[in-house]
Amino acid sequence: MSAPPQVAVVGGGYAGFAAAVTLARGGARVALFESSRTLGGRARVVDKDDYRVDNGQHILLGAYTETLRMLRLVGVKPGVLETRRLALVYPGECELRAAPLPAPLHLAVGLLRAKGLDWADKLAMARLMRRLKRSAFRVEPDRPVAALLAETAQTAKLSRLIWEPLCISALNTPIAAASAQVFANVLRDSLAAGASASDLLLPKIDLSELFPVPASRWLAMRGHSVRTAEPIKAIERHDDGFRLDGDPWRTPYEHVVIATAPYHVAPLVEALPGMASVVTQIGQLAYEPIVTAWLAFDAPLDFPEPMIGMSGGYGQWVFDRGALGGPQGLVGIVISASGAHREIAKEALEIALLEELQAVFGPLPTLKWAQIITEKRATFACTPGLVRPTTLTPEPGLWLAGDYIASDYPATIESAVQSGVLAGRSILKRCGLKENPLFQLD
Repeated sequence: MSAPPQVAVVGGGYAGFAAAVTLARGGARVALFESSRTLGGRARVVDKDDYRVDNGQHILLGAYTETLRMLRLVGVKPGVLETRRLALVYPGECELRAAPLPAPLHLAVGLLRAKGLDWADKLAMARLMRRLKRSAFRVEPDRPVAALLAETAQTAKLSRLIWEPLCISALNTPIAAASAQVFANVLRDSLAAGASASDLLLPKIDLSELFPVPASRWLAMRGHSVRTAEPIKAIERHDDGFRLDGDPWRTPYEHVVIATAPYHVAPLVEALPGMASVVTQIGQLAYEPIVTAWLAFDAPLDFPEPMIGMSGGYGQWVFDRGALGGPQGLVGIVISASGAHREIAKEALEIALLEELQAVFGPLPTLKWAQIITEKRATFACTPGLVRPTTLTPEPGLWLAGDYIASDYPATIESAVQSGVLAGRSILKRCGLKENPLFQLD
């Protein structure tokens, strides 16, 4: 029997671990390298002042089939996710809740019962969904979401409370610049799919513990290597395979998966002339930020749902972390994409967000702690006609994985996991292997 192929994965986020688990299930020998001591990449836990919070609050959907499959594979219990039927709730302003019925009745009945939307709003929503279904959710030519909303005569209220928040939270790109085709893909596989596809899955544990940490344990138990705090500086090709500058063992690898953020790819491949075109393509990506404000009060706020929307200010979505397994009184406020909030100081933003919370909840408990976390390049800007890199590169044996890789979806945890699985399966196929759920390295 031939020796198993040696594969290195550079990057310990969701894409990297999805690739590593897939490779391990196919019989490859895997070594994963993460530069930080904390696993998770751009979806990770942050320890600050005795609080463990995520660098950004993430929502999973029932449509995230590959992510949910990966969680099951590495032994994550379903109870770590709070499953809720789709509920878009703006207290005192609007409530749209999916009904406990099969698709498409779950959304149709939910729309009929929606509070705060008049018949013009409801008819406009039905009109947009009908148009997308008639075209099989193809938007040709691709154009900004704002243009699609105007063409289908969406009302100002519906755009402000439903379409714009959904677009910004999914694509992390303002509607004036966001791809209508990618937004249509998201609607196709969530609102227009089976009833469970639109379920909101809210993690009760931090993002590092949700998948990267259990995946690391799963790999270690099967004889694979996960090395933290070992930054890889460059990838070099030698006669016996790839070697990693930063690997103290200088192990030769037949294949390497680069599963870092896209802007870290170029320094890694400078010594590989065949990657010049890929570096140029990645260099054309623009980025959008995500700001998450964590506020800890000395008593819980009275949330109607663990997640509610806010409009008219800086805050977009507010999460009751106390209802999701966190400390009572801990609140997370998410602001996706660029906007006016980037033009004011953190202290001014904190005050403004407290005023917005007070407008929703009334007098607030005493604020004990606050932390604003900004990911300046959280995701790529998902614009019309954007051509994204593929997992296959011109350099034989070198592969890419990450949420920016070409797919139907924007930069989400699901797209990151899908890219990792694709990279892993592509390598296995090249090596004449395939995933075996019963395979285990001794």
